[in-house]
Amino acid sequence: MKIRSVSRKRRRDPRGMPSWMTCQMRTRRTAARRRLARKAVRYVTTFLFVFILIYGITGEAVYHMDPAEKQAAGQAESEEDGPMLAHQRSPENSPRIRREEIPGLLDDRVFVNLKKPAFDIANGKGTYRVQTTLDGDLQRYLLENLNRSYARYIAIVVMAPDTGRVLAMVGYDREDSRNNPCLDSHFPAASIFKIVAAAAAVEKGGFRPDSSIAYSGRKYTLYKFQLEKPSKRATRSVSFKDAFAQSINPVFGKLGVHHLGRDALREYAEAFGFNRSLGFEIPFPPSEIAIKEIPYHWAEIASGFNRQTRISPLHGALIASAVENGGSLMAPILVDAIADNASRAVYQSAPSPIGRAVSSEASGILRGLMEETVATGTCRKTFRKADRDPVLSRLRIGGKTGSINSRDHSYRRYDWFVGFAGDKEGDETIALSAIVVHDKFIGTKAREYGRMAIRRYFDRYFSNSDPSPGDGDIDTAQETL
Repeated sequence: MKIRSVSRKRRRDPRGMPSWMTCQMRTRRTAARRRLARKAVRYVTTFLFVFILIYGITGEAVYHMDPAEKQAAGQAESEEDGPMLAHQRSPENSPRIRREEIPGLLDDRVFVNLKKPAFDIANGKGTYRVQTTLDGDLQRYLLENLNRSYARYIAIVVMAPDTGRVLAMVGYDREDSRNNPCLDSHFPAASIFKIVAAAAAVEKGGFRPDSSIAYSGRKYTLYKFQLEKPSKRATRSVSFKDAFAQSINPVFGKLGVHHLGRDALREYAEAFGFNRSLGFEIPFPPSEIAIKEIPYHWAEIASGFNRQTRISPLHGALIASAVENGGSLMAPILVDAIADNASRAVYQSAPSPIGRAVSSEASGILRGLMEETVATGTCRKTFRKADRDPVLSRLRIGGKTGSINSRDHSYRRYDWFVGFAGDKEGDETIALSAIVVHDKFIGTKAREYGRMAIRRYFDRYFSNSDPSPGDGDIDTAQETL
């Protein structure tokens, strides 16, 4: 019997159609392809969703809010006193604003007595969100506590010495409510110029806190006989430290005539920022000083016993900042950041040194002189209970007062305080300047505003930095029971 070999080829039925086995294989292949396609769709969809989520979080928003929504979001953020949000970074191709362009972008009147650190402003180029450096709590506190009763002008400026950031800038002008007296450079510097003269005496004349100086006559006059060397009248000796703390005019007059002269006085005045721009975002006239070739005029300049040396309250705070900041003069900063209407940052401030007023060694001596003024000098009454105050007792505080009457019969008395305060156990410091131009009667004095500002700022600082009652070492707490 002949055996027939079976072919490996698939059999077809007589009609030429595929066999049952072939159909099953084709069906399984089609189902597998469909399952693979569905998996691919799921993977691609998941990847796109994750990509969009990450892309949106990093700030390059795929979904674009309409302008009304963006404005509402910006207004909600403005209620906070903190800096501009970190996600508002500007892409490389976005328009940028340079520091020198800010005066053309912003009207300086918008900065008069701000109650919130941030605000919106619109001009021909668009709408911008401006974040200032102001401490909202301190700014509002000082505004609420201005005593306008007997004052023609009040101006208070508080700043961070190491960066130049302005923390408070409040003022009052009886005749023009839109004016910002913090930037007016027409106020006589009076005895706060003794800070500049003392710096020159330390570096040029070699004076130290315990250096002895003789003078005759009263402390707050400046007659030519008081400048004689040697004096023909009865004299008394005083240390350089006490002469500064008590603001003794004839001592500084003699320094100006016999130890400094015209060139040194002008050199240190310019080093501290007189007769030049201070690099502020808001244009304002520079503080002015002119020194004649007359020795008695050198005495007037050095002691502040004149009305021609003029200075702004902002500049006064800057001088105190230089003393506290190791002698380095920083450009003042008020505009911290600016964002466009798409919440992209188009400007970000940065600290900018504008020169060195004195050496770090000399600035240390000046700090000691100003601290002595608070402890035993012209500020002692204002700060006499500081050692019992829960806030002030934790601070080292220095200051310098100055006062002078107007020459005419307008009853104006210019009353200055410039100073600094710092945590005895930390690095936090502030510098400040206050002037009150009193009318016929004396109201709140400048040094009292200085105390108020210092205490308010550090009260909140210590409250935020001190551990809460529940924090700390449990074992230590138990040992005190």
